[in-house]
Amino acid sequence: MKKRFLALLTAGIIFVSLSETQAQAKLPQASSTTKIEQGIGIKKVTLVYQRPNTNGRTIFGGLEPYDEVWRTGANNIPSITFEEEVSIAGNKVPAGTYGIFSIPKKTGDWTIILSKNANQWGAYQYKQEEDFLRFAAKAKKLNDKVETFTMAFENVTPKGADLSLAWENVKVSFPIVVDQSKEILASIDEAMKGEKKPYFQAAQYYFNNNLDINKALAWANEADKGNTKAPHIKYWKAQIQLKAGDKAGAIQTATEGVEMAKAANNAEYVKLNTQVITAAKK
Repeated sequence: MKKRFLALLTAGIIFVSLSETQAQAKLPQASSTTKIEQGIGIKKVTLVYQRPNTNGRTIFGGLEPYDEVWRTGANNIPSITFEEEVSIAGNKVPAGTYGIFSIPKKTGDWTIILSKNANQWGAYQYKQEEDFLRFAAKAKKLNDKVETFTMAFENVTPKGADLSLAWENVKVSFPIVVDQSKEILASIDEAMKGEKKPYFQAAQYYFNNNLDINKALAWANEADKGNTKAPHIKYWKAQIQLKAGDKAGAIQTATEGVEMAKAANNAEYVKLNTQVITAAKK
């Protein structure tokens, strides 16, 4: 009898435990988590942050007071990770992970804080001695309301990007600048020693970054050899020739590119090569 009672008791405990587990509610986060990996040049920047909604509230000057340190979102402060050294507001920021605080202002620039402590919930334990960098960031009023707090990388180029944050009727942004030229040029030089030489990519990089145009042209000529069905190579070679001052050569190369593109039914490179011809004839 005793064994039967124990068995029933055990079964009951298991049933209650399973019932409690199955009864757990699945609810959405009040403030969703977003992770962004943004490539800048040959490296990337990773941002993780929380996204609260206004929900009809007055945010700045209300829920979030002016002139006080704000967590910049909800829950944990945003964390940003740089794979390499960057420059922000004229200051060098070594590779690593940093937390982001901000100080909203009623008028004028906001203050952005990069903290050496990236693992913080809220701004309640904020310590100024943990600041790595403080700098001013441009703020502007928005005509359209931003319901969900949004951080984004904008104006992305191989040399940097703007990081913006927007909520309610305010948008704040600041530039992140990288200098990868030495590393990129060294990698091109090293790759040119190999069997498969990146002539086309190297020519593009030199053209786009206003480097030695004669070297770019020599590489474009190498990339063009034997590529009888590559209108995109003709297009880039023609651009390089035009930049080098060889208008007649650019017209001839781009004309060949137009014919190749027509044969391949490639309307995009018919248009692009035609644009080079037009520019060369001016």
